[in-house]
Amino acid sequence: MASALSILHRFWGFQQFRPLQDEIVASVAGGRDTLALLPTGGGKSICFQVPAMMNDGLCLVITPLIALMKDQVENLNKRGIPAFAIYAGMQARDVEKVLALAREGEIKFLYVSPERLQSRRFRWYCEVLPVKLIAVDEAHCISQWGYDFRPAYLQIASIREQFPDAPILALTATATPKVKEDICEKLQLRDPAVFVKSFARANLSYSVSEGENKLTRIRQILDRVPGSAIVYCRNRRQTKEVANHLAGQGIAASYYHAGLSSAERSARQESWIKNDIRVMVCTNAFGMGIDKPDVRMVIHEDLPDSIEAYYQEAGRAGRDEQKAYAVMLYSERDITELEARIPLQFPGLDEIREVFQAVVNYLQVPKGTEGVYYDFDINEFVKRFSLNITTTFSVLRILEQEGVWQLSESVYIPSRVEFVTNRDAMYEYETANPPMEPLIKTLLRTYEGIIDNAVPVFEKQIARIMRIDEQDVIHDLQLLHRQAIIRYYPRKDNPQLNFLEERVGAQFLQVNMARVEARKKVMETRIAATAAYARNSNTCRTQQLVAYFGENDAKPCGVCDVCVKRSKGEVKEGEFGRLTAAILEALEEKRTVQALVDRIDAEESRVLATLQFLIAEGCVLRDGDGILSLRT
Repeated sequence: MASALSILHRFWGFQQFRPLQDEIVASVAGGRDTLALLPTGGGKSICFQVPAMMNDGLCLVITPLIALMKDQVENLNKRGIPAFAIYAGMQARDVEKVLALAREGEIKFLYVSPERLQSRRFRWYCEVLPVKLIAVDEAHCISQWGYDFRPAYLQIASIREQFPDAPILALTATATPKVKEDICEKLQLRDPAVFVKSFARANLSYSVSEGENKLTRIRQILDRVPGSAIVYCRNRRQTKEVANHLAGQGIAASYYHAGLSSAERSARQESWIKNDIRVMVCTNAFGMGIDKPDVRMVIHEDLPDSIEAYYQEAGRAGRDEQKAYAVMLYSERDITELEARIPLQFPGLDEIREVFQAVVNYLQVPKGTEGVYYDFDINEFVKRFSLNITTTFSVLRILEQEGVWQLSESVYIPSRVEFVTNRDAMYEYETANPPMEPLIKTLLRTYEGIIDNAVPVFEKQIARIMRIDEQDVIHDLQLLHRQAIIRYYPRKDNPQLNFLEERVGAQFLQVNMARVEARKKVMETRIAATAAYARNSNTCRTQQLVAYFGENDAKPCGVCDVCVKRSKGEVKEGEFGRLTAAILEALEEKRTVQALVDRIDAEESRVLATLQFLIAEGCVLRDGDGILSLRT
């Protein structure tokens, strides 16, 4: 069996693991159930990918994020590791093919959603799948006390009955002590090894700025801190307004939200990753699974509704371990608005049934329907039925948590083509329509089985083969469809609503309102915690954040707005200038903190206070080993 380090180096090119990764890998490779809490950007995927590569068999990866599934599958395939994903909206025939490959041992990693585990067909295949490791990502979703509860996660433990010898690795970036206990209990982990990396980020400076004129403040921050940035906004309209304002100020900015087409989202994301766009203004639809380590700034233009969400989103800054900043902008009005949203997010039973009835009318869902996927555009839906968007989205989430349906994120379903005419008729058509012959020949030569079945086709690939524009390919495929030569099913990129249980009449819809009320109280507590963080300008920001996750022994970070203000206040104005000059001169050579203190003739506490300020301002860098150097 290859060693963990040799696997890491061979497939990922790293010489060593990050802190805690090697211990987690050893635990999982040794067959022990494991819970790992690693901050955003902490390298969670390595913790199951390496041990899976060390042993024979299949690693079943359970994750709710389709975008993350696709990203990891693509990255694994690029490294020569066979991986596939099964996600909402896939054709049954395609699912069967993937499961057949998995059964034959042709796949190393199989990514599925938690809802997929409930499929009878999938359960049947599980009896013959060679699963040797189960990885559960975003494990906090199993707890109704977590900020993103998904009831399908409660069914994960039952899958282990079919793989009793396969260890489970549960992974999350955000879990309070109560949620951590819930994960272990609900997943039925057996004597689990628990690894918790400190939630403190030494290179990340947190700060909070109160005030109404947020656009001016955003511009000031971006002028002061160079490099790539993310600005989070609460709604889609704000993302466009803020991005346009910044662009008008000469800052390369764009916006991103789930309402954009797949092509627009991909193009903007790619431009940002390549640094053609400096600032991405976005809703929380942006960020999951995006590998960009050099983000220098994350700004929250609106107050997040939970510390968990804030910590995860802010944590997208500085993944390269270099100095980065996370700034929360807020006003007391933001807090009032968040509190006012709570009743809208937890409507009564009559409102829930009203939205449910509107959905089945909108989609024309017959009674008794189960397991059918429907394209669902929430914006068009609320406009047609004159519904409140917040209440509507909340009802969708409540009924998802009640197991009535599943609303997936936007999913990509490739185009499909099948020939519906015989070869003689096809030959006659080609003879009568010579311009269409190259496309027909390309389809037949490129896609096996297209005569008998609807197979996935890729317009971009066809365009590249034929050396023509992709839009011309689409136009000609549509023409062949209209002329009954082929059936052309254009690709989809829409959210999908899937009924998980038989559709009943709205008056018979059952909802556990006691559970809804309990989640309402949890939401009230989360918003209160976020408000307290924003208002507290006396306690180190990092200490506040990590204490929320149960880490009560963290030292002041020295780089947040609270620590910097305190540090500068501890040093007299004249002395501050002298100590700054002395520190900068001493650090013309790299030194440890202690070596620096020993070199400067001044009281240690004042040297350290001045040093903290210089680190916070980015004048001095401190690497992972504590070595100090000047910013070049």
